[in-house]
Amino acid sequence: MANTTQPRVIFLDAVGTLFGVAGSVGQVYADLAQHHGIAADPATLNQAFFRAFRAAPEMAFPGSDPAMVPEQEYLWWRVIAQQTFSSAGVLDRFVDFDSFFADLYAHFATAKPWVLYPDVPPALERWRRRGIALGVISNFDTRLYAVLDELNLESYLSSITISSEAGAAKPDPLIFATALQKHGCEASQAWHLGDSKVDDLEGAKAAGLHSIWVKR
Repeated sequence: MANTTQPRVIFLDAVGTLFGVAGSVGQVYADLAQHHGIAADPATLNQAFFRAFRAAPEMAFPGSDPAMVPEQEYLWWRVIAQQTFSSAGVLDRFVDFDSFFADLYAHFATAKPWVLYPDVPPALERWRRRGIALGVISNFDTRLYAVLDELNLESYLSSITISSEAGAAKPDPLIFATALQKHGCEASQAWHLGDSKVDDLEGAKAAGLHSIWVKR
């Protein structure tokens, strides 16, 4: 590690760094679809999901009324879910896709579809004992607050910065600047850890933070 000076704050990515999907997104989608009477292949759904996710615009709504952000998030994810099932060739089997999607969206706000990586709690505890402030910077949505709480991570965190509220998504320097401002901290005094080479490693480095790539 090139920078051996203890940072004032360590920021962490969320999905893929602190926790991940239990199994696969496709399996979660298939399981919930089954509850609505729809049989779909998990592997096909998984591939379709990631095609739709990669093609989607950034989940950031610059200039939006904060009160409207949750609705915008919901519609953003609904498009991805609809494209996923359409690409898998099963969208027309749903009697009430809106009802299904409401259940799907609520499910991902719980701990059920997520798995906490076992090395995370001891690392957070170790940093906290050393007096280092901890924060999350994530291209997620406002459900992240509930997920972090259910995974018993929120108590470790001094700040949570998400793209949908910041109006910019990683690797945009603005989201890093927004997080730093919450701590009154210079970029050179902060580290950022994440699993994406572009969003986390390169994005944080370009914003002036010491960046560390987490290989899961």
